[in-house]
Amino acid sequence: MGTNEDAATYPGFHGKVGKVFATSESWWPDRPSAPEGAPNIVVILCDDLGYADTAPYGSEIATPNIDRLAKGGLQYTDFHSTPMCSPTRAALLTGMNPHAAGVGTVAHSDPGFPGYAMELAEDVITLPETLQANGYATYMVGKWHLAKDSDQSNAGPRHSWPCQRGFDQFYGFLDGFTNLHQPHRLVRDNTPVEIDTYPDGYYFTDDITDEAIAMVRAGKASAPSQPFFLYIAHGAIHAPLHAKASDIVAQRGNYDAGWDELRLRRFARQKELNVVGDDIVLAPRNTELNNDVDPWDELSDTQKVLYSRYMEVFAAMVTNVDENTGRLLDALDDMGELDNTIVIFTSDNGASREGEMVGTSAYMVHLTAGDDIDTDFERFDLIGGPQTSPHYPRGWAMAGNTPFRLYKINTHAGGHTVPFLFSWNAGQLNSGEMRRQYSHVSDIFPTLLELIGISAPTTRNGTDVKPRTGSSMAPTLRNASAPPQRTEALYEMIGHRGFYRDGWEIVTLHQPFTPFSDSEWELYDLTTDRTELHNLAESHPEKLAELAAAWNDAAWDGQVFPLDEGTGLKYVLRPPETEIVQQPLSVWPGTPTLERWRSLQLIWLSSFQFQAPITVTEQSLGTIAAHGDQSGGYALYLLEDRRPTLVFNDGRGTLTLLASPSLDAGEHLLECSFDAIGGNTWKLSLTIDGVTVDEHPEVPMLYAMSPFEGISVGRDPRSPVWWERYETHGSFHYNSAQGPVLWIPGPKAPDQPEDVVGLLRMIGAKFE
Repeated sequence: MGTNEDAATYPGFHGKVGKVFATSESWWPDRPSAPEGAPNIVVILCDDLGYADTAPYGSEIATPNIDRLAKGGLQYTDFHSTPMCSPTRAALLTGMNPHAAGVGTVAHSDPGFPGYAMELAEDVITLPETLQANGYATYMVGKWHLAKDSDQSNAGPRHSWPCQRGFDQFYGFLDGFTNLHQPHRLVRDNTPVEIDTYPDGYYFTDDITDEAIAMVRAGKASAPSQPFFLYIAHGAIHAPLHAKASDIVAQRGNYDAGWDELRLRRFARQKELNVVGDDIVLAPRNTELNNDVDPWDELSDTQKVLYSRYMEVFAAMVTNVDENTGRLLDALDDMGELDNTIVIFTSDNGASREGEMVGTSAYMVHLTAGDDIDTDFERFDLIGGPQTSPHYPRGWAMAGNTPFRLYKINTHAGGHTVPFLFSWNAGQLNSGEMRRQYSHVSDIFPTLLELIGISAPTTRNGTDVKPRTGSSMAPTLRNASAPPQRTEALYEMIGHRGFYRDGWEIVTLHQPFTPFSDSEWELYDLTTDRTELHNLAESHPEKLAELAAAWNDAAWDGQVFPLDEGTGLKYVLRPPETEIVQQPLSVWPGTPTLERWRSLQLIWLSSFQFQAPITVTEQSLGTIAAHGDQSGGYALYLLEDRRPTLVFNDGRGTLTLLASPSLDAGEHLLECSFDAIGGNTWKLSLTIDGVTVDEHPEVPMLYAMSPFEGISVGRDPRSPVWWERYETHGSFHYNSAQGPVLWIPGPKAPDQPEDVVGLLRMIGAKFE
């Protein structure tokens, strides 16, 4: 066959008639190819890992594989993320300030402002899109958190999912965090993975490392010369603090001395390692309003024992990340790929204060349901395992950010000064030296382009793309005495503001429901005061005014406004099309688990009920409907002897059970009602065929992000609502016929305002 006519009629031929096959160089479409010898790239991003939480930066936690990167690469001591996870991920992947890329805070909102679209903007090009266009294979595992939560259902839209933003393959979760023992919803490429029960010993960090290694091996088996970009975005070390039992045991007793002593030890180690110079002074214990930490010596014995346990689990998570980093490096070395692989290790923000003063064993509910140290202590042996969702007290976050002040979310140094390691043997960037130049996460993108020798596309889908704001770090990588390439940096997070210019910094610690004003600016000369101890605002008013004006100009240019005055309006403001998710919904048996946010809208801050038609036989048994998991939820079961039972889990391990007498064989309609009676509580009732058989006067309302596991009909998969039943029956499928379960949202609680958005706007207007 050699003629055009033959080609056009050849079975299976779908190309255009044109050249004969013999001239293949003009027949086949052009495929992008990477520059000859282009390096592979691995970016390892940890979640909520503080500056001092790994051994190269002063930690007592053994991290030999992270040490291996530091000793065989370059260690930056003045590297900065943003103060929050989603914005850092946006900055890393776009080379831009995050607000300009559309992601000014966490992707759990959709308020309609361009800097807070909570998805990557259409006119922004990403690093994987750029590398893909230049012949790279692109892989990602772990946490995405760059698609608004209302777009994460099976219906999408998927335009801001990983594979639509440049990744060939993705395996992980789209949300902000997950249960590391029993992830709530894994996604492979564009498809949620339906898992009923995870195998014994499952752990998410191990899983994504297996997947990452498999992706690279498969790609290299098929195209050995094609370089790859691998982005490992860990779910660790973010809450819930989950770790393997053996790793927790290995940390037993390591934190009994408390956070004050730990800071002193870490700071001394930082000085020994020359991470900080002799001129650096350790910031005192955080005492700032609403950010303070209790002295360890003033805690009760119960608190000390409980709080130490939280930190043991955190340390166990770090050791597992280190272990898996080593597994990846060894796999690349075995393949002969490590020498020509750029490896970057960093964190998305400073250590997190979200456990607040006393920590919690129930992360999903504690921020809204209050603290309960006694209940947490009763669950001591479960902390770190799959039945709890812990977070440590903010005293440990203070230690994690040694020697700096404050935490994740803050624009002070503790919020965004993070570890950064860079190694590339073939590029001779492997000296083990320190680098002290100021650098920013948005600088990674342009740095890699310069090192590889490629350019980013100037258009995306026919639209001109915004210019990147990052600065290449390449000169500082090659020369320890090179001047900093980054001379300015803009920060903003939930009302906190910051601006850096040539060694000077202004920053605010904004208190909610207070006016934004120039009087809240603090001024620091970071060349002599890295830990922000000497506020020069009064003695250098000209410099303060200069930097405040610069922040304002950069904020307008970078889509930072409107600022968050503390009302939370951005989190409740939604476009009109989302109202459909608050309408009644039928879910059929066999439907994949309804996504978290979609499920939550049916019950959020409201009364609701669900109705379940079932067929009962002599052998009927199983779950009729389930919504939630061990961090909070509810489920309706048909137990032995055909007894319907409604189980409510308050997220702290307390179960409320409503039960019915045994049902006769035949058709029945079961109805469960949750009446919002005020005071953030529900009244429960269980009705069978129109007759109420049991009631309970009051349970705490689940809200914020709980229930975290979405709605399932006919089973209670993955992390269960009722642990004891899971231990005996697994996901406990209903073994008889049932119809669709109908969820019916009801009215708000009587003490809830009718117009929440209007009320928040009115409150916020006072502080504009």
